[in-house]
Amino acid sequence: SLKWLTRNLRYPTLARNRKTQGKVVAVFYVEKDGSISNIQITQSLSPECDREALRVLRMMPNWQPGIYHDKPCRTKVQIPTVFKL
Repeated sequence: SLKWLTRNLRYPTLARNRKTQGKVVAVFYVEKDGSISNIQITQSLSPECDREALRVLRMMPNWQPGIYHDKPCRTKVQIPTVFKL
């Protein structure tokens, strides 16, 4: 969830020093078992912010899988990671 992301995000020192602000947008799949796969950055902010967004996204606990016709299904999710000083 976004709350979990915000709690675990560490503002990269270089980005903080350069006053880099904005968002990194990532796309990934939530598999039938709730695991996350194929994380890709679709909107970059800076190399260090992109890396931090990926680090946190890879640590995320499993999600609730999508449901289609009463069965879990693979779902594509797009999520912004906001860096704001």
